[in-house]
Amino acid sequence: MSTSTGYTRSQVEQVVREVLLRQLGGAAAKPKPNPLVVNISARHVHLSQEHLEVLFGAGAQLEIQKDLYQAGYYAAKQTVAVVGPRRRMLPEVRVLGPCRGASQVELAFTDGISLGIDLPVRISGDHRDTPGCLLVGPKGVVELQAGVVRAMRHVHMGPADLEYYGVHDGDLMNLRIESPGCTTVLEDLKVRAGKEIRLEVHLDTDEGNAVNLDRATKVELLKAEPCGCRHKS
Repeated sequence: MSTSTGYTRSQVEQVVREVLLRQLGGAAAKPKPNPLVVNISARHVHLSQEHLEVLFGAGAQLEIQKDLYQAGYYAAKQTVAVVGPRRRMLPEVRVLGPCRGASQVELAFTDGISLGIDLPVRISGDHRDTPGCLLVGPKGVVELQAGVVRAMRHVHMGPADLEYYGVHDGDLMNLRIESPGCTTVLEDLKVRAGKEIRLEVHLDTDEGNAVNLDRATKVELLKAEPCGCRHKS
């Protein structure tokens, strides 16, 4: 004998998902502290003050064009040309501020192909075993010996977000994106924690295009299940 519950299949799946998350100690039983924001981080450059002055002149300071989602960070008015092997070039790559202790170039996979650079995947600031490039500004040229990377997909979290999702700084998470004809799960998002940080996922342009992020109808941040394997950052 069969009976009808009156629930749609999607409603039943949602109830089952929430029950399982509660049993696994997941976030479903807790109030969500902050909205999840997923942004595409286009190719950009971070400069040290020293390199800023070489490229734009003595005493140069970054000028704010647009504030970014994270407080205190911004896209500057200044741009530079990024030159790779055999003089292949990306013109007008945006500089992000404020200045850092070491210069860094963050590109997408297809940018690396265009420049002829085999881009290693790194968390921002990790320059070990990374290639360099030439940076060309209106006043000078900087030859970077290292610091050209493809940024590892990551999620910025504050203390309340860490508690809600049950993760720690450096953990790996998954991102599920529902978009027309292109529902996808991206694995290995690195957690980057800080006290005054807003909850935000960063993907590069290739990843954003691949998952049709602009037309996404739903995004979910999921705690990665232990798999018994070791991930290398």
